[in-house]
Amino acid sequence: MRAYLSDRMGAALLMAPLLLFLALAYAWPFLGVVKWSFTLPTPGLGQYDALLTDDLVQSVFIRTLRIAAVVTVVSVAAAYAITVVWVRGTPAQRLVAEFCILVPFWISVLTRAFGWVALLSNRGLINTWLQAIGFISEPLALVRNEFGVIVGMTHFLIPFAVFPLASAMRSLDDRVLLAARGLGSSRMRTFWSVFVPMTRSGIIGAALIVFVFSLGFFVTPAILGGGRSVMVAELIYLRIFQSPDWGLGAAISVVLVLFVGALMALLFRYVRPKQLI
Repeated sequence: MRAYLSDRMGAALLMAPLLLFLALAYAWPFLGVVKWSFTLPTPGLGQYDALLTDDLVQSVFIRTLRIAAVVTVVSVAAAYAITVVWVRGTPAQRLVAEFCILVPFWISVLTRAFGWVALLSNRGLINTWLQAIGFISEPLALVRNEFGVIVGMTHFLIPFAVFPLASAMRSLDDRVLLAARGLGSSRMRTFWSVFVPMTRSGIIGAALIVFVFSLGFFVTPAILGGGRSVMVAELIYLRIFQSPDWGLGAAISVVLVLFVGALMALLFRYVRPKQLI
């Protein structure tokens, strides 16, 4: 018992510097933001009341949730296909997949966003090429709207979804797949009935990572949305640095942080015991 307590005390002492750093770097500034939300411009709950009554703020929250949901579905689906090739493909296929996964990490989010503008704008490569071959007569609206935002965010977030999926796929017991094939199951049925359910923990983890990242995205929606598809992070920036309306911006920040925290708590409390283990 004494040795157990000693080990616990040692672990607590090792964790203390990290916890102190997190408290000073994150918790203390966040408490300041919470204070702003209750005190600016006047003390009270007026800023939180505005969140419930302001049509603009509500529309931005709805748009953010809609875009985040679409990006999560598309990113996880694309990442799943890439991860299957990376984990279970031939050596050449694995090399190509690994190249596609790692190279995006070497390019900044700003560079990628402007790259998509060059591709999707009215005079971009895609519209120019489609018009040159006579497929379209007028440029397609591929940017400065939700479509452009979804494309840019999905491209950025796919690599982040790959790693939890790869972890789940590498932990599979190949004997289970061989047993399914031995019992007469086709490759496709084995994939959908055995392989996919056994990687459910990776799918949930990837979806959680992508969805949380999507809620706080700023640079890509600001550039590819062109001010027409404002998301929550951009709205916070506009309220604090351009209005300025620090109280409302702080209230939106607090609600966003609490929402993300509640989402993660619910997933780990209700989903993990039933689906992740």
